[in-house]
Amino acid sequence: MIGRRKAAPEQTVVERSEHLARALDVGGPELEAGSVDAARQVLGRVGERWAIAGGRTVVALAGATGSGKSSLFNALTGEDVSTISPRRPTTAEAGAAIWGEEDASELLDWLGITNRHHVAMTEDNAGLDGLVLVDLPDVDSRELRHRVEADRILERADVFVWVADPQKYADARLHDDYLRPLRHHDAVMLVVLNQVDRIREEGGVEQVAADLRRLVQSDGAGDHEVITTSARLQQGIDTLRDRIGAVVGARNAAEARLVADLRTSAEQVRELGVAEQTPELGQEADQRLHQALSVASGVPVVLDAVDRDYRRRAMARTGWPFTRWVSGLRPDPLRRLRLGDDSPGPAGIAPSDVRAVLGRSSLPSPTPAARANVQLATRQLGEKVGGPLPGRWADAVLEAASPQEDTLSDALDQAVVGVPLRTRTPFWWSVLGVLQLLFAATAVVGLGWLVVLVVLGWLQLPVDAPFWGPVPIPLALLVGGVLAGLLLAALARIAAGVGAGRRRRHVQQVLDDAIDEVSYRHVRKPVMTVLDRHDTTRTLLEQAAA
Repeated sequence: MIGRRKAAPEQTVVERSEHLARALDVGGPELEAGSVDAARQVLGRVGERWAIAGGRTVVALAGATGSGKSSLFNALTGEDVSTISPRRPTTAEAGAAIWGEEDASELLDWLGITNRHHVAMTEDNAGLDGLVLVDLPDVDSRELRHRVEADRILERADVFVWVADPQKYADARLHDDYLRPLRHHDAVMLVVLNQVDRIREEGGVEQVAADLRRLVQSDGAGDHEVITTSARLQQGIDTLRDRIGAVVGARNAAEARLVADLRTSAEQVRELGVAEQTPELGQEADQRLHQALSVASGVPVVLDAVDRDYRRRAMARTGWPFTRWVSGLRPDPLRRLRLGDDSPGPAGIAPSDVRAVLGRSSLPSPTPAARANVQLATRQLGEKVGGPLPGRWADAVLEAASPQEDTLSDALDQAVVGVPLRTRTPFWWSVLGVLQLLFAATAVVGLGWLVVLVVLGWLQLPVDAPFWGPVPIPLALLVGGVLAGLLLAALARIAAGVGAGRRRRHVQQVLDDAIDEVSYRHVRKPVMTVLDRHDTTRTLLEQAAA
C-alpha cells in the first residue's frame, strides 16, 4: 500500500479533503463556480484513488508530438510494446506496462486503460516492482480525442515524466497548459530531455538541458534536474530507470500526488473566491445606520412626547392647585401615540389592546426622506464592508445589509413600543404637592376669614381682626398663601424642566439600545453571518492548501 500503513499520511490526505469539502459547503454560491466544480472533481478523484487498495505507482510518460515517449516506453520495458512510426500522431490510446505480481486490474480499470502489458521481472528491473508505466497520447495531438485521453489519465496518474525534445522543449502549450498549473507537484515530477543524440554542437546538450530546467522553474513547477536520454542510443535509460525506481520504492507517490492536487485546487478556489482578509464592520457606517434608524422609527417624536408628558404631569401634581385643571385640558402626548401608560381607558380598552390588534403604535410613518436615508445607510454599510471582498461575497453582504422595508419598520416600531417611557412618580412631586395644598389651604382660610369680617362689618357687628404687626392676620394668610403657592409653582416648573431633560436623556439611552438591537438583528447580524462564512471558508482553504 502507498503509505496506508501509517496513520499520519492517511490523516494528511483525509484532513485536507475534509477541509476543502467543508470550505466548498460553507462558501456555497459565493465561491467562483468554475473553481468549485474543479475542486469537487478533484475531491472525487482523491476519494476514488485513495480507496483503491494496493501499492502500485502509476507513472505517466507525457510529452508533445515527436518527443519520443513511445521509444522511451519501449526502452524502459525492454520490449517493443508501443508502436513507433514516422506518421504522427502515433499513440492513439494509452498503454500500460506493469511490473510485479500484485494485481493492478482495479487501478487500471479506474484509469480506463485496456492496453496492458506485463513485464517479466528480472534482476535488472527488480527495483521497478509495483510500477505501472503509462504511454500517453501526445498532449498536442491534432486529434481531439487523443488530447482528451492524455488529459484524463494525467489527472489520475501518480507521477509525471515530462518528455521534451531539443526542437520543441520550449513549446508554449507544454509549459502554459501543463507545467505552470503544477506548482505543488514538483515532488511527483521528472523532466526528461530526449533525443539528445540529435544535438551535434559541443556542449549543446548541457545548454539545452539548462534552458529547459530554467523554463520549468519559471513555470513554478519546481527546480528539477533534467535527465538527458536517447532512446535510439540507449543513453540515459538506466538513469531514468533508477529515478523511476526510487519513486516507486518510496511507496508514497500516490499520496504526494493527491496532496498536491488538493493544495492546488484549494489555492485556486481561494484565489478566485475569497479575499486575503475578512473585513470588519466599521464604526462610521454603523453610527450612520443607527442615526437613520432612530429618525425613521420616530425617536425624536417620542422624546418630545416624553419631555412634554413629564412637564405636564409634574405641573399637574406640583402646580398652583387653583390652576391645575388647565393641565387636565391638555391631551396626554404619550397616550396619543399609544405609548407610556397602559391603563384601560373609559371603555376598558388599554393601549396594549389596540397595539395587539393593529400591530403598531400610533407613531407617524417614516417620511420618504427618512426611508431613503435608511436605505442609503444600509447600502453604504454593505458597500463599505463588502468592498474588499470578491464580487459574489460583496453582493451577499449587500443583500444581508438590506432587509425588507416593512420588516424593518415593524421591528423598529415594536422596539419603541417595548421601551418604558414612564417611571415611578418622583418623591419631590409629592412633597411639593403637599406644600401647595398647605399654601392653598392657608390662602382659603385667609380669604374666608376676610369674608367673614366683611360680612360682620356689613352687619355692623363689633368684630376686630387680629394683626400681625401692621398687617391683619387674615390678609397675611391670603396674600402669603397665594404668593407662596405661585412662587412654589414657578420653582416646580423649573425643577420639572430639569427632570424632563434628565428623563429625556434616560429614555433616549434606552431607545438607543432598543434601536441598536434592531440594527443588530436585522442588519449587522446578517452581515456578520456572511463575514463569518467568508472567514471560515478562507481558513479552511488555507488549511487545505497548507
